[in-house]
Amino acid sequence: MKIHELQPAPGSRQTRKRVGRGVGSGMGKTSTRGHKGQNARSGGGVRPGFEGGQNPLYRRLPKRGFNNPFRKEYAIVNLEQLNNFADGTEVTPEILINSGIIKNPLAGIKVLGDGELTVKLSVKANKFSKSAVEKITAAGGNAEVI
Repeated sequence: MKIHELQPAPGSRQTRKRVGRGVGSGMGKTSTRGHKGQNARSGGGVRPGFEGGQNPLYRRLPKRGFNNPFRKEYAIVNLEQLNNFADGTEVTPEILINSGIIKNPLAGIKVLGDGELTVKLSVKANKFSKSAVEKITAAGGNAEVI
């Protein structure tokens, strides 16, 4: 194959539809918009969700629940992820973020008791589950709420 033989894959490049360029093009006069009506006019058409005047779906369905503006989302860390640290390390939120275990701290950090902890650590976080505190103390470490 030579450089002058290179060409795009068949069907990958399409020519632009030139509407309103004379009757001979097949797309002259009404420019593929049909005759009259709302969609033939400039700025015409209906808004998304419009059902021709019928009560739309979003108004037929009942409202459910609410979004609590004071809700706090915590970034979650499981105990098995803390096994990467050396014995006797003080694990703080800054260390967790720097090590890449947590990407976005959100409103704080919550440590959950999933997995087994094999190293003795001093863990500082905003929240702990009961099982996490039990497993941390069983491994010889301590859990401190910030």
